[in-house]
Amino acid sequence: MDAPKPRNEELDFHGLTHAGRVRGDNQDHFLICSLQRRVEIHATSLPEAVSIAAADPRAAFLAMVADGVGGGAMGEEASRRAVQQVTSYVTESVRCYYAAPDESHLSEALTAAALQTHDALVDESGSDPDRRGMATTLTLWLGVWPDAYLLQVGDSRCYILRDGVLSQMSRDQTMAQELIDQGILTAANAGRTRWANTLSSSIGGSQTAPVVTRIAQRWGDVGLLCSDGLTRHVSDERIQHRLSTMTSAREACEALLQDALDGGGTDNITILIGRAVAAERSR
Repeated sequence: MDAPKPRNEELDFHGLTHAGRVRGDNQDHFLICSLQRRVEIHATSLPEAVSIAAADPRAAFLAMVADGVGGGAMGEEASRRAVQQVTSYVTESVRCYYAAPDESHLSEALTAAALQTHDALVDESGSDPDRRGMATTLTLWLGVWPDAYLLQVGDSRCYILRDGVLSQMSRDQTMAQELIDQGILTAANAGRTRWANTLSSSIGGSQTAPVVTRIAQRWGDVGLLCSDGLTRHVSDERIQHRLSTMTSAREACEALLQDALDGGGTDNITILIGRAVAAERSR
C-alpha cells in the first residue's frame, strides 16, 4: 500500500537568506510555495511574489534557490527574474500535468522553463550593456507526491538526509567539478583552485545545461536547498549533524546560518529546509 501524502499541517519547512558578513548586497533569492487553486506563498525573498500566476487545486510543493552572478544589482535582478519566471511557467505545467498525468511531462517542462528563462536573460544582456554578464544559478524542487523533480543549473545544491545519511542529490556545474570528472583534479584539491567558483553552466551565462532528476519522496526525509554561501563554510558532516538533530526546520536553518557566519560568511547565504512530520491519523 502506498504511503499517504502528507497533509499541509504535517509539513515543516522554512527558508531564509542573509547577505553574509562581507558583501553589502544580497544577490540570492528563494521561494517556497504550494501550487493550489492559487499560489500560496510560504516564504520568499521576492518583493512582488503575489503577482505569480495561479495553478491547479490539487497541491504540489515548490521550492527554489537562485544565486545571482554578474555583480551587484544585475546579479540580484538575474536571480529574482529566474525565480519569478520559472515559477510562472511551472504553475502552468503542473496544471497540465494534473489534467493528463505524464511522468515525462514535468521533466520536459522544467527543462523548458530553465531554457526559456536563460534565453530571455541572454537576449537582454546582449542588447543592454548595463546588463551584460547577468546570470544566476537555479536549483528547484517540485514535489508531486510520491515523486519529486529536481532541476539543477549551476552550483546551488540539494541534499537529502535519509535514514541518517546525508546525500548530495545535485551535481555542481563548475569548472572544478568538470576537471574532477576528467580525472585532472581530485575532490580534495578542487576547492582550493580558482575553478571551484567558476560556473560551467548557468541561467543567462555563456552556457546552460539544465539537469532534471526524478526522486522518490519518503516520509522521514529531510530536504535542504542552499546557495554556496553555506557550503563554502560548512562541511557536509556539520550539515548532516544539524539535520539529524533538528527540532524544526526553522531551528535548523538558523543554526546552519550561524555556522556559515561563524565560518567567515564571505558570500550571500540562502538555506531552505523541509520535511514531513507524521501526525496521528484517524482510522
